[in-house]
Amino acid sequence: MTRYNSALMSFAILLAAALAPIGSEQGAWADEGMWTFDNFPKQLVQRHYGFTPTDAWLDHIRLASVRFNNGGSGAFVSSEGLVMTNHHVGSDCIHELSSSTHDYMAEGFYASTREQEAKCPNLELNVLVGIEDVTAAVNAAVRPEMDAAARNTAQKAAMARLEKECASRTGLRCDVVTLFEGGVFDLYRYKKYTDVRLVFAPEADIAFYGGDPDNFTYPRYDVDIAFFHVYESNKPARVDHYLTWNPNGIAEGDVIFVSGNPGSTSRQETLAQLEFARDVQQPEILRALRARLALLRQFAARGPEQARIARDEIFSYENSIKAYAGLQAGLLDHSFMARRAAVEKALRDAVAADPKMKQEFGGAWDAIAAAEKKYAGFYVEHRLFGFRLLQSKLFAFARDLTRLPVELAKPNEQRLREYRDSNLDSLKQELFSEAPVYDALDTILLTQVFTEMRDTLGPQDPTVKQVLAGRAPAHAAEAYVKGSKLASVAERKRLFEGGQKAVESSTDTMIALARLVDAKSRELRRRYEDEVQAVERSSGTLLARALFAVRGKDTYPEATFTLRLSFGAVKGYVDEGRPRRWYTTFYGLYENSVGIPPYKLPQRWLDKKAALHLDTPFNFVSTPDITGGNSGSPVINRNGELVGIVFDGNLQQIPNDFLYTDEQARTVAVHAAGILEALRKVYAADAVLRELRFAASH
Repeated sequence: MTRYNSALMSFAILLAAALAPIGSEQGAWADEGMWTFDNFPKQLVQRHYGFTPTDAWLDHIRLASVRFNNGGSGAFVSSEGLVMTNHHVGSDCIHELSSSTHDYMAEGFYASTREQEAKCPNLELNVLVGIEDVTAAVNAAVRPEMDAAARNTAQKAAMARLEKECASRTGLRCDVVTLFEGGVFDLYRYKKYTDVRLVFAPEADIAFYGGDPDNFTYPRYDVDIAFFHVYESNKPARVDHYLTWNPNGIAEGDVIFVSGNPGSTSRQETLAQLEFARDVQQPEILRALRARLALLRQFAARGPEQARIARDEIFSYENSIKAYAGLQAGLLDHSFMARRAAVEKALRDAVAADPKMKQEFGGAWDAIAAAEKKYAGFYVEHRLFGFRLLQSKLFAFARDLTRLPVELAKPNEQRLREYRDSNLDSLKQELFSEAPVYDALDTILLTQVFTEMRDTLGPQDPTVKQVLAGRAPAHAAEAYVKGSKLASVAERKRLFEGGQKAVESSTDTMIALARLVDAKSRELRRRYEDEVQAVERSSGTLLARALFAVRGKDTYPEATFTLRLSFGAVKGYVDEGRPRRWYTTFYGLYENSVGIPPYKLPQRWLDKKAALHLDTPFNFVSTPDITGGNSGSPVINRNGELVGIVFDGNLQQIPNDFLYTDEQARTVAVHAAGILEALRKVYAADAVLRELRFAASH
């Protein structure tokens, strides 16, 4: 604080006021923050709620928390490696285990014995066992004369080296995590579980009761849960840290905690970055998502089997559209953007008022703005030849098989990040997964990408001409899928083990497509990393240092799909003049059911109604700070007991990705009491109940 003048204090006051929740006292932090476990604000929680988490308490919660590699969270709930998460986090596995004979999404799944548990084809679960600050080691690779691109490359090489050394030394998964846009680099060490078996899942109609119309709303009536066992050496893993349950462990106003892996936020991004998202990124993403959803719905309408195959994809797209639309609504709100502009102006004024700060940090905003302007010129093309093509499972296999021999021939530090040594085991698990591949689904997704390529880049674009070869997008997609054998695990293993020679001699049509677009894809990625990402990180680091000068490091970084702990209160809210009670009950579920999807209950729920205590708490709301990736996060009381599981946020919570408020924004969770009532009375899931240390049903 002594390095810069008093203008910083003015900025601190303005920043606190700009970030303060509507209706709260000026400068209050409220329940904001997705905090790293090594920098949790104990005193802030003490001031707000009269409770100070101890280091032992924090360590226990951290070691009981689980990350799902497909984008969700969970927690150990028994000493025998029983994990609970959301049904929609586990739905990849549930869907992949299903078939035309047994649709576990529709029927539900319950293994009453260990022998009946079903192994998930490609789930990886991670438990964070250690955090180490390696900022100095990463930055030691940077030389003063380096430009932003060279700096970014040098840092990535150092990260790969640190990860490899850590993995070799410990046998753990090791990831260097970039925080504060490169202001901090932490080495995260994870214990990894790859033998994951499905134990219990309810029917999708109750797990996602209300469907898309009720998504991101409240009140809710969802049993959005699933249970898995993790195994080691073909036996259930023994774990020392797991969460015990307390179905009566919360009341309105109580402090609660959410431990999970939020995916990404944009609270520390500049106004230029938000304007790029509003004007370029978000409209393009929404347009593409809506087009694909329309195709998937047409496919699902062909028959029951097509509907089964497409169900999980349709849910994913519906959810994404609603989320992105909510984010865009926030960016289009003038008052919201004015608050963000006020935050940025306060910091810019503070920097401009101090000669030393101006020299060190003053050019950061303009550099980022120039990078965003440059990215707008090739964003759509970069997305098409990167993320979009990879939505085809067959193409994703082909790209990895094509690139692996090339990348593995390079030193570890020079490879693309996904092919670094420390990530190879995880990549191979996905590449050799036994999960089914549906040709018809791949054809639809490729058709849409090819259509966008033609319409966006023009039919005369050289790469588009090569890809389509005079064919309509649908015919080209069908030919690439039909001519590929990559749905076979044996074929993928043959090509991988055969290396460069096998791949180069392959006549597989999807391999041919991957070869055809590889140069263009790599060049677009290079442009993005050198001209955009490098500038965002180097200039973002400067802005982070300006923030550190004001607050020290007693703040939280953007979400990075790494473990965080949030806190808040069990609390209802008022929506358009209507009070929303903090919890719902089984009474509400049955009153809401009309017998027509998505408000149609599974038959067993109708049969068991008389056995239920209908006043049991079902779903509830609270104020902890969450975002996508927190799905499946345990909700924990001050005693470290599990009292619920996060499965959603309300519509008002979505713009919190850009600026936090807690006036109406709420986290939505399934209440532990409601889960136990369903397990006992509806499903008679005795094996799960015994493992949770609750009496079985009678």
